[in-house]
Amino acid sequence: MDFLAATGRTFLIFLEATGQLAMFTGRSVSHCVRPPLYARQIIRQMIDIGYYSLPVVGLTALFTGMVLALQSYSGFSRFQAEGAIATVVVLSVTRELGPVLAGLMVAGRIGAAMAAEIGTMRVTEQIDALSTLSTNPFKYLVAPRLIAGTTMLPLLVLIADVIGVFGGFLVSVYRLDFNASSYITRTWQFLEPVDVISGLVKAAVFGFVISLMGCYFGYKSRGGAQGVGQATTNAVVAASILILVFNYLITGMFFSTK
Repeated sequence: MDFLAATGRTFLIFLEATGQLAMFTGRSVSHCVRPPLYARQIIRQMIDIGYYSLPVVGLTALFTGMVLALQSYSGFSRFQAEGAIATVVVLSVTRELGPVLAGLMVAGRIGAAMAAEIGTMRVTEQIDALSTLSTNPFKYLVAPRLIAGTTMLPLLVLIADVIGVFGGFLVSVYRLDFNASSYITRTWQFLEPVDVISGLVKAAVFGFVISLMGCYFGYKSRGGAQGVGQATTNAVVAASILILVFNYLITGMFFSTK
């Protein structure tokens, strides 16, 4: 009976957390679509999420494309299929590696920062002070981050796609002695709009998830500095897991075999 009680207790805690997250999400989204919106806060978050995340996302995409070209050549050379490297690189980067790796990098950088910032405001009662001054914390703190995350991550992923494909091009042409014009021709020949669109849709969902997890765990943090640290860890872990889950779901929607 102790095992059943522990299982039931855990399940009830899970349902309670899921319900709190659902209500937080609904409340946050409602404030994203209702005026007034704090334009200065939105622009500030866009710069922080988009511009300042570009170096780490660009480097990740560049070396991912380069390694992908090397690994593809190592495998395909066994079957005399080296000509498929350009196709593999562009499809892998635009469909999967671009949005997923960019999402994970941004989750580690931005998700943690959001949780730490909002969590610190919570434990130091700055959020309560905002409410006292008749400023809605959801509209001032949460909504700008959700809007910025949802809009800026697709732009980051689009740039990452270009950089990743360029990395594969550099390795293939200057390391593996591929013909440059043939490589570019094969890249464009097999790339379809749905490949890029699916990656951008993933990026928008990932951006929303990262911002939501950072804001949620920061807003719910308790217990001083230790609580803020725990909220930061939970935000990054939850965002990373949800990125992988939604990656599978969206891939199934776009590229279902049935």
